[in-house]
Amino acid sequence: MRSLREVEIRHLEALDAVATTGTFGRAAERLGYTQSAISQQIAALERMVGEPVFDRPGGPRPVELTPLGAELLEHGRRILTQLDVMTDELERFRHGEVGRLSIGTFQSTSSTILPMVIGRMRSQYPDLDLSVFESDQDLELESRLASGELDVSFVVGDGADGVEVRHVVTDPFVLIARPGQFAAGPVSITDLESEPMIGQQEHSCQLFNEAGLRAAGLTPSYVFRSNDNGTVAAMVRAGMGVAVLPLLCVEIEDPRLSIHPLVPVIPDRRIAVGWRADRTLSPAASSFVQIAADVGETLAVTIRDVMASPAPA
Repeated sequence: MRSLREVEIRHLEALDAVATTGTFGRAAERLGYTQSAISQQIAALERMVGEPVFDRPGGPRPVELTPLGAELLEHGRRILTQLDVMTDELERFRHGEVGRLSIGTFQSTSSTILPMVIGRMRSQYPDLDLSVFESDQDLELESRLASGELDVSFVVGDGADGVEVRHVVTDPFVLIARPGQFAAGPVSITDLESEPMIGQQEHSCQLFNEAGLRAAGLTPSYVFRSNDNGTVAAMVRAGMGVAVLPLLCVEIEDPRLSIHPLVPVIPDRRIAVGWRADRTLSPAASSFVQIAADVGETLAVTIRDVMASPAPA
């Protein structure tokens, strides 16, 4: 017997059609071939297996499978069924409905942007396998993108070399304080000279923040640092000091805090979604990028409203 790796799908389809209809002519009609083409496909199949797969009684009587033909048909139908399943799964994959998507994020996007994106992804693609990795270290997220461990990741700025990005939202730096601690509206950075400050640990966002403060003439005096945004806010509420944070790091509806724009303005933090530039995005990843951009447009409206509103008394 020659290797059955030479068998083509058309041979198995012809075998199934002849076995189902009982004649080469009706099989040809079913598959849209000529009768001679069906005969050639069955003959080729018989050469590969080394013996007939049909008994041909002649006349009007239908052909019948030989014992080997019946065994071959059973295996062949399983292959055809699997191909139908594969066709359906690939079609669902093309529409982003199935597959795996690994997402990188950092604390402020995890609590604001990501839940809205995940909620929409879950609603539209409930069978998609999602996993999330969080780190406040840009280099770690970029390294995992480069290695392929992450399909997409939120990044700050334009990303590293080899990373392609799509802008999501522009995130301004703001002052958070206790209500009534400052007059409503913008606060001059120079007015913070005597204020004890609560800061984040020295990751890239905090370093960018501090550089902006120093450029405005303020050397911040930190009395406490934490990598947890909620802890920073809690210390401000407790009266330990004030904090300068990106707006997305702040619970804007917390009545125990007042939010103030800064004068002069510290350059905004630009948040984007990034992926490896030389890698084709899966349909699911493309959907994630688009949904993140849509969520960013919604958040931009909220950010403009907060920055235009006076701080609560």
